[in-house]
Amino acid sequence: MAKMPIIDLHCDALLKIWEKNGALSFADADELDVNRKRLHDGGVKLQCYAIWTSPELSTEQRFQKALDQIHYFYTEVLGKHPEMKQIRDWSELDRLQEGEVGALLTLEGVEPIGNDLKKLHILYQLGVRSVGLTWNFANLAADGALEPRNAGLTTFGKEIIQFHNEHKMLTDVSHLGEGSFWDTIELATYPIASHSNARAICDHPRNLTDEQAKALFAKGANVHVVYCTQFINETTPTTIDDLIKHIDHFCSLGGVRHIGLGSDFDGISAKVVGLEHAGQSQNLINELLKHYKEEEVRWFAYENFLRNRPV
Repeated sequence: MAKMPIIDLHCDALLKIWEKNGALSFADADELDVNRKRLHDGGVKLQCYAIWTSPELSTEQRFQKALDQIHYFYTEVLGKHPEMKQIRDWSELDRLQEGEVGALLTLEGVEPIGNDLKKLHILYQLGVRSVGLTWNFANLAADGALEPRNAGLTTFGKEIIQFHNEHKMLTDVSHLGEGSFWDTIELATYPIASHSNARAICDHPRNLTDEQAKALFAKGANVHVVYCTQFINETTPTTIDDLIKHIDHFCSLGGVRHIGLGSDFDGISAKVVGLEHAGQSQNLINELLKHYKEEEVRWFAYENFLRNRPV
């Protein structure tokens, strides 16, 4: 049976490769949930690679760490695998050939740029096309989902979003606090939730309220469900059916043309049973086909992203 193409908006493979100083083989290292073999086995057609930096580092160290991860993206992911094709322009997704896999850089939290917009421009020049303003806490741009203050965007945060709008970059809301979320929805031309679930199903501050989800859908934006068990349910083991409950809920809010996938592979330790790495991605597709029409599953798997991306 032919594999259904999948677009995955979030993984942390670059972080794992960086932590091992490039010693992990992107070709087939078992330690990597996302590697070349598993992308092929799972039918993944576009994989987004997040750049993430630790809160205990200084701004200068975080920018250097971001550059180091980009280095491994170029040398390990792209450099040794000519079939991996970097996506810099959104139209390049339409030109991927059989056997090719798109690779796109994202930034999870703007802490590495400090208060210097020039550094964001550098990251853009290197290929970053989606940016989350925060990770979980507060920074110079916004408050994150776990920041008790729950303030909105700063002036600098608004300048960052303006940069995104001008350069057709996605503004990722997945880690934003609610105050910052609503400011972002008002200002961002291209908002997206790269890896978030429904708070009505699992009450975690990293998940989206119904009002947030509906606001994203109304703006033409996607919500990409995440495979992190902590954001799926509060019991173990976690099954694929448990994850599908979040898709069901978003569909009930009118999101059937705005749902996608954002695994968070290599950034999570507890895994969904049968969905432990990218090579098992078709297991999710097969379960979805039991609940939804094939056309709708294609929407979730890749077509919604292609339909709603910047143009």
